[in-house]
Amino acid sequence: MRKQSMSLMLAALMIGGSLAGCSGSKPAETTAASTEAAKTEAAETTAETTAGAEAKDVKLTFTWWGNQLRNDRTQEVLDMYSAANPGVTFDAQPAQWSDYWTKLATAAAGNALPDLIQMGYTSALEQYVDNGLLEDLGPYVESGILDVSAIDQSILDSGSVDGKLYAICSGQNAPALIYNKTLTDELGIEIKNNMTLDEFMDVSREIYEKSGVKTDLAFANAESMMTYILRGEGVENMFKDKGFVSDDSSMFEPFFQVYETGYQEGWMLKAEIYAELTKNSVEQCPLVYYSTPETQSWCACYWSNQLNAMQSAAPEGVELAYSTWPAKDPVKADYLHPSMFFCVSANSAEKEEAVKVLNYLINDIDCNKVLLAERGIPATTVVADAISAELPEASQKEIEFINTVVAPNASTISPCPPTTAAELFKKADNLVEEILYGAKTAKDASAELYTEGQKILAQ
Repeated sequence: MRKQSMSLMLAALMIGGSLAGCSGSKPAETTAASTEAAKTEAAETTAETTAGAEAKDVKLTFTWWGNQLRNDRTQEVLDMYSAANPGVTFDAQPAQWSDYWTKLATAAAGNALPDLIQMGYTSALEQYVDNGLLEDLGPYVESGILDVSAIDQSILDSGSVDGKLYAICSGQNAPALIYNKTLTDELGIEIKNNMTLDEFMDVSREIYEKSGVKTDLAFANAESMMTYILRGEGVENMFKDKGFVSDDSSMFEPFFQVYETGYQEGWMLKAEIYAELTKNSVEQCPLVYYSTPETQSWCACYWSNQLNAMQSAAPEGVELAYSTWPAKDPVKADYLHPSMFFCVSANSAEKEEAVKVLNYLINDIDCNKVLLAERGIPATTVVADAISAELPEASQKEIEFINTVVAPNASTISPCPPTTAAELFKKADNLVEEILYGAKTAKDASAELYTEGQKILAQ
């Protein structure tokens, strides 16, 4: 594999990543009694298997993106692991999505990556592998330290690069339009699944006309939404041979046109609304964080595993529900998605211990009774079955949404974009902002992205 310079990787990753799972603000939905029981059982189980063994002092760093709900649950299971494994402690390093990739890239450039890393289904995975920063997990599977026997091979393969396993999928999710059902019910508006872009815009107009509430279409997440809309246009993969699959500079117009139409007609949130928000933060998403209809959105284009945290962050009395992202052809556009991965740093001084923790996060039932599928429906079928009855209502809704809405009407996920695409998607986000300031048309934005994109991808 061709190595890339660390400076190039740092620059790319500072603007890289995709919206794979932030969330929440209220406490986890497990009871104190069940949590204490889980801790006790985990400690007793491990004590039986490690009796007589000498405790080893190990401190592992673990970084992930998320917000309070994920942070609380993850910290709780790490405390459980420490209680069951004397001498093992953690330096937990959670971060907001907006800061995560910059901090991770900085650590990578300084050869100071945490022992355990949360990773997304993006070009970042391959880039970290190319630079020799992630541990090959294959030998740990062969030795039995890491058990992947209950994970479907296709899901397992999503964490492989060049035939080697570098990342373990923590769960599955799907693109999800999370919307304010309380509001739409009050307005007498039904939100259907598998909406076309035209139907989505019609609903957005109607909601705005009846209530003044506006629309947010994945602002600052062009990587996910532009890819989705182009898939609906029949473009399964927009990239080819260090360029674009099409020689038509208008290929991005369907994506930009939604923003231009919404800006011109008044139903799309204005760009200045986002200026004071932490972008892609659940707590500050305009679906749940607003003061007036002018600053409120009736929907948010996030991921299915984020309903739980978003419902926790919603105002009292507001019920949120699922639909699918809009596209010209919803079946061509939609897909099942590895929600996120866990990786081990190649520079870790405690690789085997880190892999043991990874195995615990993936396979331990008591651990997952606390995590409760917040990172997506568990990839391990044994765990998914074991915790299904204890999942909160939002996770039960997610399982139903994935099984009955997405899975029967989805296509194969697109390949990860090339590493150089991070700069391209950043450019697309900036062009969306210009459109929402009235400074650019969809046609001009598409032509500019095409021209600049060719230069970026040729690097």
